[in-house]
Amino acid sequence: MSTLEQDIRQAAALLADAKDVTLLGHVRPDADALGSALALARVLQQRGATVRVSFGAPDEVPETLQGLDVGGLLVRPAELPETEPLLVALDTPTLGRLGQLGARVAKVKAAGGEVLVVDHHSSNTFFGTHHVVDETAEATAVLVLRLIDALGAALDEPIARCLYAGLVTDTSGFRRATPSTHDMASRLLEAGVDPDRVVRQIVDDHPFAWLPMLATVLAGARLEPEAAQGFGLAHAVVRADVAATVRAEEVESVIDIVRSTRDAGVAVVLKDAGSGRLWQVSLRSAGKIDVSMAARALGGGGHRMAAGCTVEGSSDEALDLLRKALDEAPLI
Repeated sequence: MSTLEQDIRQAAALLADAKDVTLLGHVRPDADALGSALALARVLQQRGATVRVSFGAPDEVPETLQGLDVGGLLVRPAELPETEPLLVALDTPTLGRLGQLGARVAKVKAAGGEVLVVDHHSSNTFFGTHHVVDETAEATAVLVLRLIDALGAALDEPIARCLYAGLVTDTSGFRRATPSTHDMASRLLEAGVDPDRVVRQIVDDHPFAWLPMLATVLAGARLEPEAAQGFGLAHAVVRADVAATVRAEEVESVIDIVRSTRDAGVAVVLKDAGSGRLWQVSLRSAGKIDVSMAARALGGGGHRMAAGCTVEGSSDEALDLLRKALDEAPLI
């Protein structure tokens, strides 16, 4: 039996006996973080446990993901109990990615409770008491399905939909899929998932304001053919006044447009998070440079092909730091 299989069995045994569980996704949760948390929470609720799902920021779940919370399991941080016997952190490689809720981990441990970390990031710091971590998994949803199977639980449509949301987004619409990814997707479709509806709601649903926002941002996009170790760097900046016209979902989508250029091995988008002096950075690789290591050098992390970090300074200063980190990052 592999170490991962042992970890899954131990985690399933922990979950099987759980009576009160809080499940957390990372700040600014995406479909994988939120879908994984809600899917596992629904399974545990069906087994009789008291469950709640939360994340550190922002106050509201992104509009495009609200439909995943069929059972009303999401609660705000202020509504969480003081502590819980079992805390599950999903799709979260570091304590910092839990935001204001990171302090709960130490509280649970101090009270003699357990902390289960379920994640697929190579930058995971193993901050729990139990871990199901596999950087080769395409999404955290993949690991959650393995836990659900280990618990012997059935897949209903809401559970399957949450898992499918994580799977389809973290594989970029199955562009980074393996045969086992498609096998998993087949199981989820058989459980009743409508793939067109899920993708339309989560990925393709934008207000008209998205178009002029994109036009403004892309007009300032730049290509540096010699940057990123000669593989080329395409970058764009989303300033606060432009971002104010759309939802966070539209801002997050910009990186998918910038990375589509064939002239750059790396795409970077800087998103204004604080009066032009604090930037949330999205990085994407075309397959030559490990952008997770560049992000980690700047205090962030992620996957080899997709990563992120937060950088202080002007946009030019932030780009200088990113150029240096990319030049020092290992090749894939």
